[in-house]
Amino acid sequence: MQKILTLFFVLFLFSQLPAQTPQELVNKIKAKLEQVNDYTAKGKLKTNVIFIKAPIASVKVYYKKPDKMKIVNENGISFIPKGCVNINLAKFLSGSGNYEIIDAGTEPSTGLRIIKLLPSEENSEIVLSTLYIDEKAELIKKAKNTTRDNGTYELEMSYGKYIAYGLPDKVIFSFNTKDYKLPKGVTFDYDDGTEKKPGEDLKNKKGKVEISYSEYLINKGVNDSIFK
Repeated sequence: MQKILTLFFVLFLFSQLPAQTPQELVNKIKAKLEQVNDYTAKGKLKTNVIFIKAPIASVKVYYKKPDKMKIVNENGISFIPKGCVNINLAKFLSGSGNYEIIDAGTEPSTGLRIIKLLPSEENSEIVLSTLYIDEKAELIKKAKNTTRDNGTYELEMSYGKYIAYGLPDKVIFSFNTKDYKLPKGVTFDYDDGTEKKPGEDLKNKKGKVEISYSEYLINKGVNDSIFK
């Protein structure tokens, strides 16, 4: 009986320990991501946009610290919103010293810690970032970003083999199709078979880009010429 009471007492003490502050949690996630100076990754890209029929594509994704990122479709053109290639997890936190960090509590359905980042710079590309964090694993599972020029984007991440580096096995990038930037001079088939033009009736429609990674080469060097 005494052992049981002791156990309950210990559990009670642990339950009373204060949670990590938002700054502490951001710092730990940032430290994990900062292990990665660069990477080259292989994956499959799936585009789900209401007015585009696009096959699943084999892609290479290049990243170099602090914020260089490029997605290359090995078979041709990828229909990727402008913000998709410019926003990545490392970029969210690379300037965290220039953000006001706000604790927004916990998401009831998932238990994920919610932290908001408000940039202090008036001309910042990102106006607001909302991070949904697995506090125990110290990983960003979801992120919502409101940008100055490219609408609002959402990211969902799942992790596996490269979890120690904070690199996801799968990323789902969601956006409003009204903010979708179409390449000039490109022709394609419409999903619904109608003659509607791109841009018609797209308000409040959701588009998705999914990248499933099969391999990362981490800290092996990426030439700057890749990003030109």
